[in-house]
Amino acid sequence: MMRRPVLPGDVAAVARALLEVAPKARAPLCDEIFTGAAMAMIHVSQTGQLHPRWGDGSLNAAARRFVLADEPGYEDLSYLEATQVVLERLRMNLCQHDR
Repeated sequence: MMRRPVLPGDVAAVARALLEVAPKARAPLCDEIFTGAAMAMIHVSQTGQLHPRWGDGSLNAAARRFVLADEPGYEDLSYLEATQVVLERLRMNLCQHDR
């Protein structure tokens, strides 16, 4: 399946969404956002239309379904940890696609 490029803004948007939930809820929310973006990508490729819930297939669009915290700097440990959750999920996705 074709994949959209993942840009720094995508990672930041997902991390900002994760900051709005309790630390225990971050991995499940991250999974939901990644799944929604994948569903949207399929929908867009099949219909040429934005997915009504998840947007254009980007992580940024999927994350924006949720409240986003203001973006802090990486010296904010909570933001750094949220970003690590996103990057780990991204790494797992990329490893699965490379098989």
